[in-house]
Amino acid sequence: MTSTTRRATATDTTTGRPGGAPAPAPGTVRVPYQGLLGFVRGVLGAHDVPPEPAAAAAETLCHGDLAGFASHGVANLPRLYLPLLAGGRCDPRARPVVAEDRGAAVLLDARRALGLWAAGTAMDLAVARAREHGVGLVSVRGATHFGCAGHHALRAARQRMVGLVTANCGRQRLVPPVGGRTPMLGTNPLSLAAPAGGGPPFVLDMSTTVVPTGKVRAAAREGQRVPPGWLEDESGAPVTDPASFDDGWSRLCWLGGRPETGAYKGFGLALLVEVLSALVSGAGTGPGAARDGTPAGDDDIGYLMLAIAPGRLRSEDGFLADCREVFGALLGCPPLLDGRPVTYPGVPEARRTAERLRNGVPLSLAVHRELLRVSRDHGVAFPRPLAVGG
Repeated sequence: MTSTTRRATATDTTTGRPGGAPAPAPGTVRVPYQGLLGFVRGVLGAHDVPPEPAAAAAETLCHGDLAGFASHGVANLPRLYLPLLAGGRCDPRARPVVAEDRGAAVLLDARRALGLWAAGTAMDLAVARAREHGVGLVSVRGATHFGCAGHHALRAARQRMVGLVTANCGRQRLVPPVGGRTPMLGTNPLSLAAPAGGGPPFVLDMSTTVVPTGKVRAAAREGQRVPPGWLEDESGAPVTDPASFDDGWSRLCWLGGRPETGAYKGFGLALLVEVLSALVSGAGTGPGAARDGTPAGDDDIGYLMLAIAPGRLRSEDGFLADCREVFGALLGCPPLLDGRPVTYPGVPEARRTAERLRNGVPLSLAVHRELLRVSRDHGVAFPRPLAVGG
């Protein structure tokens, strides 16, 4: 048993519901955050990921479940990251190398390193360059899937900077252009984070499709239908069976829905991400993937990590005071419905994170069962539940 595994089991002694904790939702299991973190770290270590990258990757992956983005949380450990490592598409010991350095702008070759960790190191480099130059741009090629974009953008906001993150999906082709028949682009997420002057940081984290693929697959795992507008068939008719997506007869819809309701906006944002992430860095692109019908995976992903340090351009205290005024005014806006106060992106996630750190991270029963299988297969202890919903 590794030392990582021993740390995971050391947190597994708490049973019963903590005082004041909400009852778990039906069909869920709550597990302690530190135990979940140690479990993920141990499993990655069993796949030859060194301790430092494994710890950072575990934190990134668990962020999804803490903040409420379960589609990008630990469910992806067995479904996405372990197959990437086992299949050789991700090199567990690779470290990004600087291909070009122009001071405020850097090009990194990620060399198929674990994106959950490498993306954070790229943003940290952007923050360091922004401290020196006022702006730091790190363009990344040769990358792998990096989890929640917002987790990486937050690294800049916590340093009193503005962080912008974009990522294409490499050569993966999931969605056709508006009016097209052949899929050519991925979900192409983007995130922007900024300080809020004392309140929870503003964090916009979104795909350029109506939903990411993880939400569709989560619904399929749970045997649920999806709302009309998430998926459509080749004729554009709505599809509500989530299993149809992986079966190959439905596709994601662009943010904005149909052309007459704004699909061009989602499509245009996806192209914006493709330009910033892939064309700048020289990473793989969906439209440039093989046209011979061979399925293309999300290999050679491109990122853009941009950090802006307003304190190098104006008074940092003045910047933070203005942030406090803007985001405070939003929180003070009279609500449309009583008991439903106005928030901004980042506030619900921050509140959810604080509650789950106290009371445990909820996992669906299906995900819990899957992680128990991973635990048995890898000999890494999984944390005992704090509470189980009926």
